[in-house]
Amino acid sequence: MPSHPRRITRALLSVSDKIGLIDFAKSLAGYDIELVSTGGTAKALKDAGLPVIDVAELTGFPEMMDGRVKTLHPKVHGGLLAIRANAEHAAAMGKHGIKPIDLLVVNLYPFESTVAKGAAFDDCIENIDIGGPAMIRAAAKNHADVTVVVEPADYGKVLAELAAHGGMTTLELRQRLAAKAYARTAAYDAAISNWFTEVLHDDAPDYRAFGGRLIQALRYGENPHQNAAFYRAPGERFGVASARQLQGKELSYNNINDTDAAYECVAEFDARRTAACVIVKHANPCGVAEGDSLLDAYRKALACDSTSAFGGIVALNRKLDADAAKAITEIFTEVIIAPDASEEAIKIVASKKNLRLLLAGGLPDPKSAGLTAKTVSGGLLVQSRDNAVVDEMQLKTVTKRAPSEAELRDLRFAFRVAKHVKSNTIIYAKGLATVGIGAGQMSRVDSARIAARKAEDAAKELKLPAPLTKGSVVASDAFFPFADGLLVAIAAGATAVIQPGGSMRDDEVIKAADEHGVAMVFTGVRHFRH
Repeated sequence: MPSHPRRITRALLSVSDKIGLIDFAKSLAGYDIELVSTGGTAKALKDAGLPVIDVAELTGFPEMMDGRVKTLHPKVHGGLLAIRANAEHAAAMGKHGIKPIDLLVVNLYPFESTVAKGAAFDDCIENIDIGGPAMIRAAAKNHADVTVVVEPADYGKVLAELAAHGGMTTLELRQRLAAKAYARTAAYDAAISNWFTEVLHDDAPDYRAFGGRLIQALRYGENPHQNAAFYRAPGERFGVASARQLQGKELSYNNINDTDAAYECVAEFDARRTAACVIVKHANPCGVAEGDSLLDAYRKALACDSTSAFGGIVALNRKLDADAAKAITEIFTEVIIAPDASEEAIKIVASKKNLRLLLAGGLPDPKSAGLTAKTVSGGLLVQSRDNAVVDEMQLKTVTKRAPSEAELRDLRFAFRVAKHVKSNTIIYAKGLATVGIGAGQMSRVDSARIAARKAEDAAKELKLPAPLTKGSVVASDAFFPFADGLLVAIAAGATAVIQPGGSMRDDEVIKAADEHGVAMVFTGVRHFRH
């Protein structure tokens, strides 16, 4: 016998998503379950030839106020909340003519998708469901007696139990569905509250909630002893969460994290202007380049640090073509992500069965608003996304020599990359390609040294007479606190520098640049990334 079985004799169905509704309702009717419904759901069931009791008939009140009031009634909530084995509850039901509702099937007004479409304020307000969440919470609270379903994906689970247990459900199923129901209403309310804070430009509301829909349960987290799962947040932003995986092994936690880092970085480069490639390893770019084609961009990015690129993530800002696919598959790569791919490219990647190919459908807008969140002990740190882009910054030349057009082009490129590298960050770039990257060091001078050393290693591997830092430009994500980091970059061969400025020793740094004939521009914008 199932544990704590409960027979379903009456079901209330009220759904905005009618996928699978008719077949599910027909199956319920096959168990002689009485169907109660509202509005469009009732019409759909009646049109399918199913006997349906309208909620207005049940409550004795018509739907009113444009449908805002229809299920907020004791004959609905009493039927959901009554504890069947409680004599007092049973007496109240008998006295007031309340019949039990044993199954509630509700999915909510499409608030999230309405907002995502950019609907007007009043339209968004009208898509805030009131009766639905109230019924869901009532049914979930009384899950000892009531089964609650909040999405079509669970219809099969309910029908399987009805078939296995002669029209009854188990406590285990009801508990799982109740937990899901509360999570759904929590995520729904979070979407509404966050929309309000955005509309009202409230950067620090008294309460902040986040919600998401499971994309996949992951095998483990950053390490095998950690549990993990991947969730989709409300809103439309192209990326790893929107991507369609065509082939390859299941993505891991680290794959997802690194792929997101790579795709957000490559999105800084307008695909209408240039082809771009970003190669990421352990959440940091190890090679970034622009080129006349994706193949050109990939080869230039790979040349920056081919050792680190082994087992890395490759992100592209244009449709993956056959030439790029052939080159990328020549070394071991974990993931390729692009907006789209040609059929020929897909066939080429298919030769590497474990290589994941993700097609995101578009690029995220680097200038778009949004929130990022990070857990700390006992709390959350929430901030707006870093959506500052160098093309909109007023670059100020602070040295005697201004950068040349070629240097200025590379400076902008390097600062785009610096935004996506862990601080402290130093980027050497030349010919719209990174030639040395120093990431995540405790001092900026160490980042400058590491980036120069990696450029030396790359030069040896490529059998070049000198590192490509000779004649390069340098980007720093934050100001140089002393001239020492700048002097390391100059010793490596850099001829121009881009940095935010704002140090107490800016004059000292500018003086050092002038003494070596180096051009320097200030952005006034910092790109810390921790």
